Amino acid sequence: MRTVFIKRAYEAAAESDGYRILVDRLWPRGRTKDQMALSQWSKDWAPTPALRTWFDHRPDRFAEFSRRYTSEMEVNPAIREALTSLPKKRVTLVYGARDPKINHAVVLAGYLKRHGK
Repeated sequence: MRTVFIKRAYEAAAESDGYRILVDRLWPRGRTKDQMALSQWSKDWAPTPALRTWFDHRPDRFAEFSRRYTSEMEVNPAIREALTSLPKKRVTLVYGARDPKINHAVVLAGYLKRHGK
């Protein structure tokens, strides 16, 4: 069975992370390819630029952001493919946002856990 975790891009990669996927549209500033130790970069799993700009990482908008992002994921073919193609082992979604509780990776991880087989 697959387990999904999240980890900030600025934290050191570890073997225990398993399959590491960068889920941001933009590469995290100041991080090298070696530091990231990624298995995959899935830009298409991130929220649309318009939604990301609207959200602006404002805590008061997180609930509405989560709803809108979930709606985007429902019709995103890349997410549908991910649900069937992700490895059946530990997966770590890597993100660049500062706040570990208010970011798109939290919403994405929850979605993958709820809809994964």
